[in-house]
Amino acid sequence: MNQAELLERLANTLEELGIPYLVTGSVATIAYGEPRFTNDIDVVVKMFSHQVPAFCAAFPADDFYISPDAVEEAIDRNSQFNILHPTSGLKIDVMVAEDTEFNHSRFSRAKSLKIAPSREVSFASPEDVIIKKLVSFHDGGSDKHLRDIRGVLAVLGDDIDREYIERWVNVFGLLQEWSAVVAN
Repeated sequence: MNQAELLERLANTLEELGIPYLVTGSVATIAYGEPRFTNDIDVVVKMFSHQVPAFCAAFPADDFYISPDAVEEAIDRNSQFNILHPTSGLKIDVMVAEDTEFNHSRFSRAKSLKIAPSREVSFASPEDVIIKKLVSFHDGGSDKHLRDIRGVLAVLGDDIDREYIERWVNVFGLLQEWSAVVAN
């Protein structure tokens, strides 16, 4: 299984179960910006406990590792859990969305992107990906977050809604990080 096949399987499962989702993280910055290697898929979901059995069943134990207990705990704590595909070494980081103004905003701004000729997947907007990358960098992340942001800005240029980004930069207190990105 390759990353595109895993992403398609994940999207199919989430859509069949009616679970709103956004692909984010490195896969999203690659889709909007410059290519680089990543072996994980980050996705934000609005998932509820009653959906856990069907969701876990879509990733059978003979091919995947997923802990139903970890999924339940992530839902209870608005945290994250993982789905591992040991054969390929690929991983999905699934983050359960908190009920916040920012999450409402980014789900309302989702973009549908083609990952295959006949398959579109819901991605976080490039602006929301940039904002979350700034948050990750601020929280002690590596310089790869800044490189990812610069790659998106280089490719999309004037198509980025900088006013929207700056609004959230101010809300999250990320002016120093944002200034460092746009200064280069």
